[in-house]
Amino acid sequence: MTDAAPRKLIIAIDGPAGAGKSTIASRLARKLGYVNLESGAMYRALALKAIEWDVSFDDEPALLRLAHESRIELDPSIGGNRVLLDGCDVSARIRERDVTEAASRVSVHPKVREWMVARQREMGLGGGVVMEGRDIGTQVFPDADVKIFLDADPVIREQRRLEQQKVKGAPAKGMADELRERDLRDRTRAVSPLVAAPDAIVIDSTQLSEDSVLQRIEGLVNEKLAVRS
Repeated sequence: MTDAAPRKLIIAIDGPAGAGKSTIASRLARKLGYVNLESGAMYRALALKAIEWDVSFDDEPALLRLAHESRIELDPSIGGNRVLLDGCDVSARIRERDVTEAASRVSVHPKVREWMVARQREMGLGGGVVMEGRDIGTQVFPDADVKIFLDADPVIREQRRLEQQKVKGAPAKGMADELRERDLRDRTRAVSPLVAAPDAIVIDSTQLSEDSVLQRIEGLVNEKLAVRS
């Protein structure tokens, strides 16, 4: 009789907008054969439904009711997750600026975050996941096997976001101000503020290439896997 295979890792990657965590999490998940769970995509999906249903971003009870009435799914694929809202593919729509801004406002509500955290825990409980967001290592999976806090100089993060908007062909006007406002909301909200977990490895990507960041995180993951084997 052979021993059961060890549970696959839970990897948490947190950090502010523009630090590169979404790209890194996606690439890392593909290399490991893990599922990439985007907590931000879930908040964006709920924000999109609030826009479509004309629910105020400041009305916590209404947003919570909307969440309970919604089916938000992440469908992993080779090119990244498909995000399904009530069975409809909203992967592209939730990346647009109005939804991004709305998601930042929706996510400050404690009851909404509580509902989201419960869903996220269900999705990642079995391991084999790379989950990225802003409170994964502190709230969603405080016992994650590997915790990364990916940060970068605010000016560099703004430049990266501006470049992303140019590639998409979207207007970049006001992007820097929106990023600063989002940072302030994320870091100062009363519940689950953006902060590095005490046991997280902080990586500053300001002067690092995407490949360099990925290699460093892979090294940490491999160390943990070696201990498990």
